[in-house]
Amino acid sequence: MPAPDPLSRRERQIMDIIYAQGQATAAEVTAALPDAPSYSAVRALLRILEQKGHLRHQQDGPRYVFLPTVSRDRARRSALRSLVRTFFDGSSAQAAAALIDRSQMSDEDFDRLAAAIDKARKEGR
Repeated sequence: MPAPDPLSRRERQIMDIIYAQGQATAAEVTAALPDAPSYSAVRALLRILEQKGHLRHQQDGPRYVFLPTVSRDRARRSALRSLVRTFFDGSSAQAAAALIDRSQMSDEDFDRLAAAIDKARKEGR
């Protein structure tokens, strides 16, 4: 299955809301958005997200309930692959190095990262 089209900032905000709630109506999305556009603009964005393949809807009486088409974990992995390909010439090591900023990471963060690297080495990844 091909990766869905990339998201704009506002589309990402909408997807974050739907992932957090599991599903949402246009009214629920509008209520949860910071500096929300009009209800009709949110409905238009939801339709665009459906066309891009990120959402599907189910009818619940007179309203549509929107649900993600892929799990958040799968969407996260796809977005990360795209980011690494676009900004780090496909190098996971360069991306990881850019994320490691001593001023932003605690000793516990470094320990978790070291454990994840050790585990990946042992599993042969």
